[in-house]
Amino acid sequence: MTHEDPPTGPDPEAIKRTILETWPETDVVEALGAAFFSLDAEKHWPNFATIVTTDEHDEGSPSDLSRDGVFRLNIGVGRETFQRLVGSIDEPEYAAFDRILPHPVYAKQLWISILNPSDATFRDVVLPLLTEAHDRLAATRARH
Repeated sequence: MTHEDPPTGPDPEAIKRTILETWPETDVVEALGAAFFSLDAEKHWPNFATIVTTDEHDEGSPSDLSRDGVFRLNIGVGRETFQRLVGSIDEPEYAAFDRILPHPVYAKQLWISILNPSDATFRDVVLPLLTEAHDRLAATRARH
């Protein structure tokens, strides 16, 4: 387990604000130390991103979210993006900060995650991934 301090970057509230400012139609449900972002105000599903602050949603505690100020942002991406970013990672260090990793539980559903992204990573890497996740879900909804 790593015990360094998290990098300086947006906290869960700042990320939530960014998502809502960027995509005002986003539906947010908060429960059990988590925020779930969807485009369906009735079903609140499927989600394009989630933020979790506790380990209770995982088998074991792979991300070690009990550390002070630690959270995980999860993003549902397309197969190509998933393969490009995390497809070659055999043994992810789930407790590492500021690194795009396969989701510890939902990687098979093409979810990626990052613990406490730095400002630069959030701006340059995470925001485009959130855009992809949002736009994929919006396109799916538009087809139905």
